[in-house]
Amino acid sequence: MRSGFVAVAGRPNVGKSTLVNSICGGKVAIVSDKPQTTRRRITGVANGDGYQLVLVDLPGFQRPRDPLTEHMQRTVDASLEDVDGVVLALAGDEKIGAGDRFVARRVFGAGAPVVIVLNKVDRMTPADIAAQIEAASWLGEFHALHPVSAKTGEGVEALRAELAGLLPAGPAYFPRGELTDLSVEVRIAELVREQALALTRDEVPHAVTVEVEEIADERVTAVLYVETESQKGILVGKAGRMIKAIGSQARPEIELVLGREVFLELRVKVRPKWRRDEAMLERLGI
Repeated sequence: MRSGFVAVAGRPNVGKSTLVNSICGGKVAIVSDKPQTTRRRITGVANGDGYQLVLVDLPGFQRPRDPLTEHMQRTVDASLEDVDGVVLALAGDEKIGAGDRFVARRVFGAGAPVVIVLNKVDRMTPADIAAQIEAASWLGEFHALHPVSAKTGEGVEALRAELAGLLPAGPAYFPRGELTDLSVEVRIAELVREQALALTRDEVPHAVTVEVEEIADERVTAVLYVETESQKGILVGKAGRMIKAIGSQARPEIELVLGREVFLELRVKVRPKWRRDEAMLERLGI
């Protein structure tokens, strides 16, 4: 059997989490059109004929601005060590720029084989795809280059086979059928945060985090933390409509994770400057 680890790197918002979910064949990481959606190292598992591919979905490369983004960047740096390969994810429908070149220098410097993935080709014409492949080929000495659409699945099977071919002989690191190493509490918290990201805008998405307080037979209780009273007002909404909408949209996926129906209780609390609170970040596992 072949098994091993492949890191998935790229600048924010190029579709890394959607790509990991598509390769693994199930929801491992939450997705959003907001930058900085992925804040922690997330492991996804793809099992195939004679192999187990463990994908490490990383936060997007960025310049650290506070302890939260410093933690995120340290996670990226540490996760590029001791892997069997690295996926360099690019947004195919956007011009390759300085951010992509910065990530490429770090990725190619890690020493592992690099597979460039040109994502979002469902938004591109064949001529645009050809031009982007040419531009991407100048980023470094890559092992392979795959145009894919993580959204539609186009090209994902060939990419999965390519990544599996990088793996050495080894044991199964996870039981078959297990998609991720995230705890149930973290998965539920992330599903709640996903809906908060989907339903809010401006400063709220970057300032919200979620912590699960209790998982009982029939009830799940979680707290959404923000940094200001105005953010709390937005998240609660008029007559509580926003927080109810977040709960209504998150609950079906939470029930899929738990395998049973539950009542989801959400509360919103203000925790000033939690993104700069090292103790809070440690508690959240970020």
